[in-house]
Amino acid sequence: MTDAIDQAAGLADTDSRHALRRQRPEFVAGAEACRASVLTPAEDLGLGANLRAALAHRMALLNKDEKIATQYVVKEELSAVATGATDLPEPLATIARHVDMVTANPTAATADHIRKLEAAGLSAPQIVALSELIAYVNFQVRVVAGLRLMGAA
Repeated sequence: MTDAIDQAAGLADTDSRHALRRQRPEFVAGAEACRASVLTPAEDLGLGANLRAALAHRMALLNKDEKIATQYVVKEELSAVATGATDLPEPLATIARHVDMVTANPTAATADHIRKLEAAGLSAPQIVALSELIAYVNFQVRVVAGLRLMGAA
């Protein structure tokens, strides 16, 4: 069985990197469970699955990973969000700026950035959910990049 990380890294069941990941099956299962929980949670808190996929697509593109971006199917009405537009209505504009900033320069994030999300109307649970999504997608990008480098060696 392959998961989203295997697929993005181009790992087949016969690949030694696939087998290496299975030496810690709890990490493979945990990463896939995390993916499901941040993209399609039981309670979306007003951040629907389509928006989450568009934001994930946006982060993958910002990380210059087209293959990961294709894993996140984007509905037409959210294509501007997904492709990096900045001239979005609120609160999407503030959300997109936050996603971009944390993805591109996470050490620049401050409490003021959280206040901007609150001022745009996001609740504390929504901010936590958004943070979890940002964390997962950027984690996925880095793990996949490492697996690809291992294959190139």
